[in-house]
Amino acid sequence: MDVVQMVRGWHTDCIPIVMRHYPSGSFVMAGPSNLSVRGLSHRYDGKPAVDNVSFEVTSGEIAALLGPSGCGKSTILRAIAGFLPVQPGVISLGGVDLSSRPGRSRGIGMVFQNYALFPHMTVAENIGYPLSCLGWPRHRRRARVEELLSTVQLNGLERRLPRSLSGGQQQRVAVARALAAYPSLLLLDEPFAALDRALRLELQMELIRLQRSLGITTIIVTHDQEEAQTLAGRIIVMNNGCVEQVGSATEVYDNPASLFVNRFVGHASCIRASVVSVDEAGATLLLSNGQTLALPHQLGFAVGSHIVLTARPEDLALTARPVVGAVAATLVMSIPHGPSIVHSLKLSDGTELRAVESRDRAVEPGAGTREVFMRLDARKLHAFPAAADDQTKFQPGA
Repeated sequence: MDVVQMVRGWHTDCIPIVMRHYPSGSFVMAGPSNLSVRGLSHRYDGKPAVDNVSFEVTSGEIAALLGPSGCGKSTILRAIAGFLPVQPGVISLGGVDLSSRPGRSRGIGMVFQNYALFPHMTVAENIGYPLSCLGWPRHRRRARVEELLSTVQLNGLERRLPRSLSGGQQQRVAVARALAAYPSLLLLDEPFAALDRALRLELQMELIRLQRSLGITTIIVTHDQEEAQTLAGRIIVMNNGCVEQVGSATEVYDNPASLFVNRFVGHASCIRASVVSVDEAGATLLLSNGQTLALPHQLGFAVGSHIVLTARPEDLALTARPVVGAVAATLVMSIPHGPSIVHSLKLSDGTELRAVESRDRAVEPGAGTREVFMRLDARKLHAFPAAADDQTKFQPGA
């Protein structure tokens, strides 16, 4: 089944009905609601795609399901929408269990990755199609379509066919169609993947403006960590069908719960090490290049533990001269990047690192490789068990 057929089935059999129809003929919009996912699992051909996933999305916020391809993001989205069975698990919206309800009664609107607009229908017909399936009278459909055209800034394009629209305009039509029946929850599956960088940023800002003006609870699926940090108040980081961490963009970036999160959300330089000593004053580490590093705090690992030490590029500073606590490294290259300079570094054992500094305080780029010294901000270092690393474990003296 292609996506257009899926959308046709979604709107004819699974269209979200969130309107309350009163005898007077008036309609009342259902407000946004908290989404709760508890113990959600799903298998494809006997293999787990999603395993015991749980998270909450607060009413009116944007949450991002973030992770690499194949980690289970879209499976979760489709289970919430009602395309896939929940086996086992509970999905509730506003305290109402949706797990056994068909999509048409879940109060959900969805924007597909390729928008799935009907090519033979005009913009107005695409937007109004869900309302037609719901049996709305023509004058109410027309009024709602006009309202949505204004909301997504497509006035004057209502008679156009999708093929005559830009990618950004097609996306706005898809969003308007998803909003047509006043959903309590909006789902977006990689909605910016097909757009160029400049247009993607513009439409991200528009989505935030629209979401805030409507106050609708929204979940966006993305593999782009910058996109997730830009859009979402809550980020749900996925890996291999499981939730690695749930938190704000700042929490996930500054306090990663696992080495995977540390590497996936932003760049992290990783140094393998072992714990040599621990006392009240802190901890001493033996790094993979044979140098020792004294830290003014304990890391929570016992003496002899093999760990992976991580640092963000902005938390590494370079100096041309040795200073206390600095680690010797080779400066391979330096590349200007706007107001910053990005340094590529190597330790003597081949460990590759990255540092980012402001141009006005950065070490001057050299013509070739040369020795520098790297200061690590000990307050912002993170340490994880070496078993979490996909590289060969560091053996002291190796």
